[in-house]
Amino acid sequence: MPMTWVGITIALAGALGYALGAALQQREAVALGATLKLMSRTRWWIGGVIGFTGACLHAVALSFAPLIVIQPISVATLVFAVPLAAWLHGRRPHRAEITGSVAVAVGLLGLMLLIPTHNVKPAMSNAAAIGMIVVVGLFTTACFTVARFVSGPGKALAMAVGAGSVTATVSTFVRVVGGGLGGDMARLLHWFTVAIPVLLICAVVLLQKSYAVGYFGIAYAGVQVVDPITSVMAGALLLGEPVPTGVGQVIPAIIASILLVGGTITLSRLAPDHSHPTPTPAPAPVG
Repeated sequence: MPMTWVGITIALAGALGYALGAALQQREAVALGATLKLMSRTRWWIGGVIGFTGACLHAVALSFAPLIVIQPISVATLVFAVPLAAWLHGRRPHRAEITGSVAVAVGLLGLMLLIPTHNVKPAMSNAAAIGMIVVVGLFTTACFTVARFVSGPGKALAMAVGAGSVTATVSTFVRVVGGGLGGDMARLLHWFTVAIPVLLICAVVLLQKSYAVGYFGIAYAGVQVVDPITSVMAGALLLGEPVPTGVGQVIPAIIASILLVGGTITLSRLAPDHSHPTPTPAPAPVG
């Protein structure tokens, strides 16, 4: 149990860094779109470094504690990330943003706290790993296909759901590699280790596309909801990690789900962020 708390502490520090990095990158993505132009923006790189540092801390945390304990911690940063993004866009956060963010965070944390915290050494077969990548790839493709036919918060949410499933895949592989080392560095010589940076790059690209739509609250919430839920499913189905049982957990789970859905709907109704004001058209010349 002490090692689990070490993992939780590291995960909290990493989650705060990830939130700040996401807010910085979203501002640039809104201004320039999810294009290669982002590579020329110092602020985007700073956000990337901060976010990557947070992700590294998250990876370290996964080597100390189970996936189903560490993943939900990142949800708490939603209440920090949304105000940070508003501040970077030069405005005060809307009351609905705070309310929606808190509702999503509390609802999801409530669901995650129902999960047992027994530590199980992670192990995943090659077939299961390939199967997960294929399923997530098809799911993400479907999400981005849907996004082509919708606009506004629906577009941002569809992209965020796809991106969140990929980030969950990264976390699952990190958990298997880091948690399965057991002091034997030779275990790093596996295709799982190579898959992690490849999947991470895919996740970063997909996240930028969801951020570029402009609805940071719903996009960030979508990722933070899908990521831990997908990770818990992967932990239970592929890694043998325990899941909650018992009728007494149904009512708390329903209440948490209502908060989760209500908060997401609240965030989806907000106006998009704009990094720069739209210029007013010049008046037509007289005569």
